[in-house]
Amino acid sequence: MPARNKILTVFLYGSALVVILVASFLYLNRPQLISINAAIPEEFLAGGFRHERFEQLLLKYVDAEGNVAYARWHQNENDRASLDGYLAAVAEFSPENAPERFAARAEELAYWLYAYNAYVIRSVLENWPLESVTDVKAPIEAVTGLRFFYRQRFLFGTKPLSLYALEHEKILKAFKDPRVHFVLNCASESCPVLRPELPTGDDLENLLREATVEFVSDPRNVRVDQENRQVILSTIFKWYRNDFVNDLRRRGLPSDRGVVDYILDVSPHDRRARLLAADTFEVVYEDYDWSLNARTAGSH
Repeated sequence: MPARNKILTVFLYGSALVVILVASFLYLNRPQLISINAAIPEEFLAGGFRHERFEQLLLKYVDAEGNVAYARWHQNENDRASLDGYLAAVAEFSPENAPERFAARAEELAYWLYAYNAYVIRSVLENWPLESVTDVKAPIEAVTGLRFFYRQRFLFGTKPLSLYALEHEKILKAFKDPRVHFVLNCASESCPVLRPELPTGDDLENLLREATVEFVSDPRNVRVDQENRQVILSTIFKWYRNDFVNDLRRRGLPSDRGVVDYILDVSPHDRRARLLAADTFEVVYEDYDWSLNARTAGSH
């Protein structure tokens, strides 16, 4: 066989192998629809979209530090069923297929934010016990959280979406408000604190503002290391850098220092001084802690 034919044969076999491997990966990691087998609660029958049911569950199981008593919640069948009732409404109605239920833009955003957090909690409970959402593995886990954030599909107004698609397409792309990164909770220690109160309408603005200030004021997320001349930031600012910088540019604010300028803009005055003094410091990012944001058994 001429050398040219041998090369062609090797190329064809190699290409076929690549196709088989890719096809196998896609098949093994095909979308997994998570169904909610529950009746829609009566409070949704009259119209609108109410979050009180989910809020009451959060008030019961989330402590002041934002940790969740997953083990206790998992043991309570009635409260697991109550969460499924809320998610049955999420699965049936959304701002896209039932716009008449959402009187204002803020109510639409509240729906997407709280639905995201509710499905995250529901997935943790469904897979309990867990030490991390990354323990919910896909057959081939090519990236961290592949099954949890990408492969699982949840219904929003009868439309299946992954958590990743929900965050990026329905929230970030549609609303262009990077403060949502401080409200969305991925059930992990490095996530923003889960807040049990679920305001809607005009009150949602207060939640976004307070959550942002709280996040950047927490030394676990933003701190200055004078000795090593470093500004140490949460990895969230690295992953979503463009969202923060683009927000500054839309508002006509300085963005030369990237996410540091964003943090300066939203920080309280007592925090701004240290960041301003660290103008020449290196920006470094903390490793992300994927440990579950679970309340310990002995806490109340």
